[in-house]
Amino acid sequence: MYAVVATGGKQYRVAVGDILDVERLTPAEDGSVALRPVMLVGDDGAVTVAPDALGAASVRASVVEDRKGPKITVFMYRNKTGYRRKTGHRQPLTRLRVDEISA
Repeated sequence: MYAVVATGGKQYRVAVGDILDVERLTPAEDGSVALRPVMLVGDDGAVTVAPDALGAASVRASVVEDRKGPKITVFMYRNKTGYRRKTGHRQPLTRLRVDEISA
């Protein structure tokens, strides 16, 4: 069984046991996160995309760690003016392990 969930402006195809990095999430007291909305659920060739059926669907994941993504270098340059700026960015991420998909 697999599901497609949306979080952080992106969509991810997940199955039970998968490890994925998403944009920083705040977990519940027990360290679990509910990934919603569920966009699609597939099981042995049967795909469910009906909004009324997916309203009850949920994906539970547990937080493995909080980390930072790779360094991205941002370089701004304007021709003939001597303007140069070099900055960087590391996106805060949460690493999740998918525990359960219920449809």
